[in-house]
Amino acid sequence: VQLQASGGGLVQAGGSLRLSCSVSGFSLDAYAIGWIRQAPGKEREGVSCSSRRGGSTYYADSVKGRFTISRDNARNTVYLEMNSLKTEDTAVYYCAADRSLHQIVVGTPEYRGQGTQVTVSS
Repeated sequence: VQLQASGGGLVQAGGSLRLSCSVSGFSLDAYAIGWIRQAPGKEREGVSCSSRRGGSTYYADSVKGRFTISRDNARNTVYLEMNSLKTEDTAVYYCAADRSLHQIVVGTPEYRGQGTQVTVSS
């Protein structure tokens, strides 16, 4: 199982970024998939995730209305569109997968890819 995240970078507050996660080794529709993040000195937290067939979607309160998760099962790719970025969104973002949506929500997924750094400057 491999989760390959990309799309991070440096952006000014108010700007946008789009993260992508390419998945291999399993079919996307067999797993809940999403994103977790870890900021310096903070616990890992679930940002957004989607259930196996996309019927349920979770967003952390801090990102609701600003971030949008989407998935392309045919391409085994998941996206996180991040708008109106704030300095507090600065963190390493990880693509995550688990058979349980809850495990991604609480930041402890079975599978986690390498992170991509998102830095939001003021």
